[in-house]
Amino acid sequence: MPDARRIAVVTSTRADYGLLRWTMQSLKDDPRAHLQVIATGTHLSPAFGHTVDAIKGDGFGIDAEVDMPLDDADGLASAEAAGLVMAGMARALRRLKPDIVLVLGDRFEILASVQAAYLGRIPVAHIHGGEVTIGAFDDGNRHAITKLARLHLTSTEDHRQRVMQLGEDPAWVHNVGAPGLETFQRISADDRDSFERHIGIKLGSPAILLTYHPATAADEDPAAAMGAIVDAISTFPDASIIATGSNADPGGQLAMAALRAAAEKFGKRLYICESLGQRHYFNALAHSDVVVGNSSSGIIEAPTAGIPTVNIGARQEGRPRAASVIDCAAGADQIRGAIARALEPSFRALASKRQNPYGGRDLGIGKTIANLLLDTDLTEMRAAKPFVDMRFAGDVAARSNSVSGTRS
Repeated sequence: MPDARRIAVVTSTRADYGLLRWTMQSLKDDPRAHLQVIATGTHLSPAFGHTVDAIKGDGFGIDAEVDMPLDDADGLASAEAAGLVMAGMARALRRLKPDIVLVLGDRFEILASVQAAYLGRIPVAHIHGGEVTIGAFDDGNRHAITKLARLHLTSTEDHRQRVMQLGEDPAWVHNVGAPGLETFQRISADDRDSFERHIGIKLGSPAILLTYHPATAADEDPAAAMGAIVDAISTFPDASIIATGSNADPGGQLAMAALRAAAEKFGKRLYICESLGQRHYFNALAHSDVVVGNSSSGIIEAPTAGIPTVNIGARQEGRPRAASVIDCAAGADQIRGAIARALEPSFRALASKRQNPYGGRDLGIGKTIANLLLDTDLTEMRAAKPFVDMRFAGDVAARSNSVSGTRS
């Protein structure tokens, strides 16, 4: 494909791959595109499910693997890992020579990847910019990525406005919706019996889908928070838990150790999996009664599934919420009360309306993003971008003249 535009998609976790998958498929199917896939982060770790295999299983080739040490001791260990990712990504980009690098989200290894592309003068397109998650250091990573990226693909109009508030040119900021919601258009859930056979447990009442990540910018002990979640759920004697792994942030393995320590309390009613994969995570959403934890999926995807969410602690503070999301503190009594409220018939009826600030069910977002990547002029993408002050928005030329000393 000598004339095809080379688009390098960087993915580092099961979570961002699930959101990128349909954009990747649209690029793969488009003769104008030459898709390149760069896998890094937890994708390459057996301890996190070696989820690079899931990418291959979906029919995508892996053009480069960039190793990252997974030491969650503290934030400085993450900084060391980011430095190694940046060096490895520079080598991969030098070899692949992409025209555009596409990234999603806010993780530190994604910021390191974007820094490599930026210094190599390779334009970056960024999905899910402009969002706020006050309780995680992802918040600063995300805004830094915005300032290094050229093309912005936001999930809501409010987020588009915030990207522009950061000085980005409105012509380069597009509200496309949340790409993960395309899963609801593309995939149908398996029946309950088939899913139960896959996970090896019978789903109880309630069936709880649990994902908890460390709140890295908040005063929240991850082990204690997980202990409180376990204590709260244990008061529902017939509850079952499908738990997915914490991410590779400081404290993640402490949280998972606290959950595994509770295995005796739940016996065969607890299923822990580092990565369900996109299809079975979708099945888990379809067959659960409530999502519990602090994952962005509970904020963005669960409302479209019609499932109530109990969102714990500060990690997702700042994101828009559907009415089906209940926020609570990371204490056992608060979590127990929030779960009880989520299971009330009136609240379940509210959640079943599937009203979601991030978009509807029939979206085609992946194709929209692919077209923006393929139709945007590369020369303009590679040019130095202006900083658009809010008071000068829409009058970039006047501001540029002022900076250069020209007066009319």
